[in-house]
Amino acid sequence: MRQGGTAGLVLVALEVAAEPELARISRAMQARLSSDARFSRIAGGEAAWSEADELRIFAQRHLLSPLIRPEIFETAALRRALEEVLRGLRSSAAPLVARYALPDPIGAFPAWLAMLGADHRLTARDGAWFVTGREAPRAVILAVIAGGGTEMAAQEAGLAAITDAFTLAEPGPARLLLAGPAVIAREASRGIRADVDRIAVISTLLVVALLAWRFRSLLVLAALAVPVLLSVALGIWLTGLFFGSVHAIALGFGVTMLGVTLDYPVLLLGHRKHHEAAHGTRARIRGAFWLAVATATLGLGGLVFSGFPGLAQLGVLAAIGLLAAAAATWWLLPPLVVAAQLAPVAAGEARWVHRLEGARRFRAAAIALALLAGGALLAVGGPRWETDLAALSPVPDAARALDAELREALGAAEAGQFLLVRGPDAQTVLQRQEALLPRLDRLVEAGVIGGYEAAALILPSMARQLERRAALPAPELLAARLAEASIGLPFRPAAFQPFEAAVAAARVQAPWSPAELADTALGLRLAPLLGQRGDGWQGAIQFRGVTSVAALAQALEAPGAVFIDVRTELDGILAGFGARSVWLLALAGLAILLVLALGLRRPARILRVLGAIAAAQIVTLAVLRFAGVSLSPIHLAALLLVGGVGLDYALFMARENLDMEERARTLRTLITCNAMTLLTFGLLATCATPILRDIGATVALGAALSLGFAFLIAAPPRLPARLPQ
Repeated sequence: MRQGGTAGLVLVALEVAAEPELARISRAMQARLSSDARFSRIAGGEAAWSEADELRIFAQRHLLSPLIRPEIFETAALRRALEEVLRGLRSSAAPLVARYALPDPIGAFPAWLAMLGADHRLTARDGAWFVTGREAPRAVILAVIAGGGTEMAAQEAGLAAITDAFTLAEPGPARLLLAGPAVIAREASRGIRADVDRIAVISTLLVVALLAWRFRSLLVLAALAVPVLLSVALGIWLTGLFFGSVHAIALGFGVTMLGVTLDYPVLLLGHRKHHEAAHGTRARIRGAFWLAVATATLGLGGLVFSGFPGLAQLGVLAAIGLLAAAAATWWLLPPLVVAAQLAPVAAGEARWVHRLEGARRFRAAAIALALLAGGALLAVGGPRWETDLAALSPVPDAARALDAELREALGAAEAGQFLLVRGPDAQTVLQRQEALLPRLDRLVEAGVIGGYEAAALILPSMARQLERRAALPAPELLAARLAEASIGLPFRPAAFQPFEAAVAAARVQAPWSPAELADTALGLRLAPLLGQRGDGWQGAIQFRGVTSVAALAQALEAPGAVFIDVRTELDGILAGFGARSVWLLALAGLAILLVLALGLRRPARILRVLGAIAAAQIVTLAVLRFAGVSLSPIHLAALLLVGGVGLDYALFMARENLDMEERARTLRTLITCNAMTLLTFGLLATCATPILRDIGATVALGAALSLGFAFLIAAPPRLPARLPQ
């Protein structure tokens, strides 16, 4: 459906000027854009199709029109038709009647046109479309980007061309408004990029300032950047290689998330003693470091199996980035560190560690807090899962509202529900749609729907066209009936010879297939409704003004037809995401448990580490739940990131038999890592994009809790004053 052409639809609105001025701007834009190869269709006040297209369709009217059946050519029916023509010739519409009604007195062409009509609120004046029912005038142009507009580059080029055409039209005070799928995609991408760019600049400056204060060396800052830059570059490159492209949300969150890989070089450098050889530092942190890398990679890599393409990309990007940063930290960074003799600047004596560690007497209170939060969470039924798709949209509300308003003005079908009819070929699809048309008409009469669009209305199946051709009378029979029907009417004997000639020609006409409409404006309208997909064909019947989704779905059960309620389906996916998330978290937790069991070996140590992580996750979930936050797939990614960060803290805190200096180095380093995370994700919580705001708030809260619980729970119960020599 995305490839059918609707993705390239752009709805253009012009306002804040007098109607004559808006009409002038609209005409100028239409003229410029119509000659632009980047667009397959421009409509805004002129005829729906060219004169050549109209002549072709008019000549084919007897095979296309639903009016054609044997009884329409009976003498009585012809008499009524001729009388109607006579009344038209005596009215103010006489020139139009003379042009169309004399060669088509039965009204085959108008009947076919009526089937294509939409319930729009537009009126054509002075070469432009204007929306009716508004106090201030608004002109509208419909543009379709060539190729369906599925590529972001094509969308950007098309939208830029529209903006340029508006500027070149010398609009004065007039304002340009754009809507449609291409615009919504651009606005979403721009919003995310603007937020990410702003946060990236501010957080980078703050983190650099923090690290400069902590290490007091520009060489240290340069060395710390190596693993991070490598992880981001390699992660984006390989993710794009696997998926073809990287989703904007995956890119925005992924790059921000890979900022936590700065923890790895900080952990290495922060634990280095002055003038210590690289192998000495690595020997002291090897176990905790690689367990942290392995567990974080397993946790975030689990997003690959989330069932959401964006999250799958995020999982791949995160896993690759974490491993790349860890490898660079472990093997590339040490030679640089030793060569430049880089090490942290100690902030005073390490005796402060004893005073700080005195806070561990509140360990029981921390455990009680986690148990209380877990009990409260269970009492209210656990976390609340987001089931409203709109809540996840990064598109501004104003953009969605304008899109809906312009679609209604144009009479465009709603995207909420449609019937997908499948078949091995185009003709089967059209025949199956034709079998459903009587039901659809009854639904319109009953008020269940306000109208519908279907490929079979535009182009009947070849079988139906042949039926209509067979209903056309022989020339001699038609001439006789016309003569009888004309008795007493003031028509010249030869008045309807064009009609007789057209019927005679139609009796030997070949029926049309979709190929005959390929290069016409009508073909552009048909393309989103009928197309080849894989080994078969499918056609979408789209609806307007749906009042009862249940009644619509029940009435349209048919072979080869699938009713799709897009909102219900997508909300159902989100509703089922809660259960899948529990399983995903459980599997990730099991994998992490196995890795910890292999790496830590001692049950008490494993229990302390897992207890710290579980406490942080439970309290985070409880805070979100009682703050009224509904969890979405994005929250899952954020919670997995919190788990990875928390494991770093817990594993380094859980190391045993450390002297006071090493404990001081660990505390300083972990506080530095936590401060970097809070700076980055705390700023992310201020974003205008809801998704990024949710990520920032969740990670910032979870990271702060993770450090606290790791300090209180994960550390050994008794710490020696000094490591035995």
